[in-house]
Amino acid sequence: MKTYLIAVAAFACLVGALPAQAASTAELTVGGLITPMACTPVLSGGGLIDFGKISRKDLNQTTGTRLPLKSLTLTVSCNAPGRYTLRMADNRDGTAHVNSEIYYGLGLDIAGNKIGVYSVKFDPKQTVVDDLPVVYGTESTTGGVAWRPANLNPIDIGSRSLLGFTDVAGSTSGPSAIQNLSSTLTLETVINAKQNLDLSVDTPMDGSATLEVVYL
Repeated sequence: MKTYLIAVAAFACLVGALPAQAASTAELTVGGLITPMACTPVLSGGGLIDFGKISRKDLNQTTGTRLPLKSLTLTVSCNAPGRYTLRMADNRDGTAHVNSEIYYGLGLDIAGNKIGVYSVKFDPKQTVVDDLPVVYGTESTTGGVAWRPANLNPIDIGSRSLLGFTDVAGSTSGPSAIQNLSSTLTLETVINAKQNLDLSVDTPMDGSATLEVVYL
């Protein structure tokens, strides 16, 4: 080890004696890991939530109008146990009238106004993972560098956070290896205040999002 350090020091002195030259090349490194693990997420009812027709007279004039809660079931089946998380991307990005990663947009009205928002909540108490007796939810807002202590509190899935499950209460190590998961999701929807919308014609709510399995 001492010989190596001396050689480096001598080389550094030699380089310092030469005229400085600009580098004419740059190196690109591409990495990754191809895994045999594969998980398939499936939402009940094809992932469709339909509120039917809503009269504009039933909407609040100056505040948002909360619609009845809706629920659907998510199942995730993997070919082997593995560590993964969930996140959701808004396919109507930029149409939510509330600026938060847990709120997803419902599209625009005829005048380009933002119709409303919805959120999707996971409840560990309504989640079944393999044969575990209890499941705890955990979340990372740092891309998996740090994790919130696992607990039984409901979690709204975000577009920039990672959501996972573990069998260890209070764990900050992230999700456990999971093969089969089933969870009842709760969807909360709020329509923008009527004064902010142009409802002179039929206005379809056009929410769309993609649920993604992120392998760790």
